[in-house]
Amino acid sequence: MLIGEVARKSRVSARMLRHYESLGLVRPTGRTGAGYREYSGEDCRRVFHIESLRSLGLSLREVGRALDDPGFLPSELVEDLIRRTRERIAAETELLTRLRRIGTAEPADWEDVLEAAALLKALGSPSAGMRQSAALASAEEVPVPAEALVEAVLDETDPNVAGALRWALARSDGRGLALLAEGLGSPVAEVRGRAVRSITEFPDDAATALLRDALAHPDLAVRRYAALELGARGEADAVPTLVDMVAEGANDVDAADVLGTLAGRPELAGRIATGLVDRLTHGAAEPSVRRRLTQALADVPGATTSRALAELTHDEDRAVALTAAYLLGRRGAR
Repeated sequence: MLIGEVARKSRVSARMLRHYESLGLVRPTGRTGAGYREYSGEDCRRVFHIESLRSLGLSLREVGRALDDPGFLPSELVEDLIRRTRERIAAETELLTRLRRIGTAEPADWEDVLEAAALLKALGSPSAGMRQSAALASAEEVPVPAEALVEAVLDETDPNVAGALRWALARSDGRGLALLAEGLGSPVAEVRGRAVRSITEFPDDAATALLRDALAHPDLAVRRYAALELGARGEADAVPTLVDMVAEGANDVDAADVLGTLAGRPELAGRIATGLVDRLTHGAAEPSVRRRLTQALADVPGATTSRALAELTHDEDRAVALTAAYLLGRRGAR
């Protein structure tokens, strides 16, 4: 067959066939009397083999090795092709995600597109300073879709950058909360913690509702973050978890402060006092636990607290007894 016929059957242009010949990939077996290239059936099969291997992503150099090197191992090449294909898919997926996010921002002109693209790229920068600057700019200059901010904040390990991202996210559109709620279901504990901390930055009722749900979360750290924020918002549902935090020594100072503030509401003072006293009565054998619970009673008004402090002045642990006596005396002075 002449080169034109081979080109028609293989759908490889004559120019490309000549290029293959120049690289030594396929050589016509003969020439016609007029000097034209003449391809045999075997030559045509080799052209089809070349195209098949190219369709898998092989370079022309790799195609030549695959066809002519007896020691060439297909398995190694296939593994390398799989790796390269995954990298290409990841890069294309990242590009697609970035384009969708730019589209979500509804740019008015190409300047908006360029600014949004620059911010999205900076959010993924290895430089913490660049990520922080991008987070701050996203809230003040160029709007960045909530999806991008949520993804960034759930991945962020630098505390300063994370703070800037949470601040920016709380000022973005309302979709952020729903995406953060999904983050609470992550199998990674660190991601769940970042999600609940980010939710606490939203001051609205929807965030409060999410935090109430988080009080029943299987992750203890999530429950504790939620309780501290709910208590600061005046939510009574947080009281049991806050009492547990005091007893268990988990951020107990902050938990005690929040309980003291909540106890300023008459309808909650008795409930908080009862919760702390119950923990003193049941299972608080360790002196360190009794000390924390005694100190937490400092700002809780009411008769229940006064009776508990009076009993604690006789505690076998001297620190507990002295703390109770001091607090009881201060209450009497008031």
